[in-house]
Amino acid sequence: MTRMLVLTEPDLREIVRLDASAVACVEEAFAALATKPVVMPPILRLDIVEHRGEVDVKTAYVPGLDGFAIKVSPGFFDNPKIGLPSLNGLMILFSTRTGLVEALLLDNGYLTDVRTAAAGAVAAKHLSRPDSQEAAILGAGIQARLQLEALTLVRPIRRARIWARDFAKAESAARDLATSLGIAVEAVRDPQGACAAADIVVTTTPAEQPILKAEWLRPGQHVTAMGSDSEHKNEIDPAALTRVRYVADSVAQTRRLGELHHAIRAGAIDGTRSFPELGQVIAGQAPGREGPEDITLCDLTGTGVQDTAIATLAHARARDAGAGQSIDTQKATGDRL
Repeated sequence: MTRMLVLTEPDLREIVRLDASAVACVEEAFAALATKPVVMPPILRLDIVEHRGEVDVKTAYVPGLDGFAIKVSPGFFDNPKIGLPSLNGLMILFSTRTGLVEALLLDNGYLTDVRTAAAGAVAAKHLSRPDSQEAAILGAGIQARLQLEALTLVRPIRRARIWARDFAKAESAARDLATSLGIAVEAVRDPQGACAAADIVVTTTPAEQPILKAEWLRPGQHVTAMGSDSEHKNEIDPAALTRVRYVADSVAQTRRLGELHHAIRAGAIDGTRSFPELGQVIAGQAPGREGPEDITLCDLTGTGVQDTAIATLAHARARDAGAGQSIDTQKATGDRL
């Protein structure tokens, strides 16, 4: 008899949170990309243009883990107009030994939110100045809120400014975060002003035209670019990449759909130039920040290795907690196509 564990979003919210263990899980996943023979195929992408929708499918096999995840992540960005969330999705965890389904994680994108925020924390931990105290968050959605929370796990953040095109949303996010994090958070109307005093800048929007200009950057800053996870999205002025120490989550991906992709297309960066990856920085194989005056930028497009890592963590936590519903999926043996 084969059994599969089914976990809903409420189940997963109980057992997986944005905390130090989630950050460590994602940090180890990035390190695995640099130190182990990870198998991570290119992202499968489906665009549904007439409904402003996109669907990404990501996966990775990490030697040493008992399972591998396949994640299906739809984003339909007009959904808020009809009272629905723009992002949802699910993950399926398979056994690396038998290929059988071990868990169905009906997370509605929650685990993606956690692992994405954790990746921002990992980038800041390894690339920002250790004494970074001020943050600027460009964007006011769920991920923007989580990114500021994640920064407080790895840096002594004392003050933050939030900018969004919808100032009311920035105000709401600022109020909520000031209460939940116990730090000074204010909404601002000018993105340049938000960045001026920031030690760490995080961009987390679906922008298709740059919202962070090259001339705004100053010595000592770190930038984490979260939003350019498809070819048409572009948050960072291509010229900015000529002024920074650039690090990618996966250079193969960022050449195709990240901020690096736009800098190459604009002619700001030589398309043959090599760059370090975050996993290599973590593993000590490549330099990250080398001095307090460096400007660093981490281009995070989202990798399948993060999904396998967070799904494996969720499955282990669920088994320990007795969470979810276990169902019989195969009562008879035999070959099937």
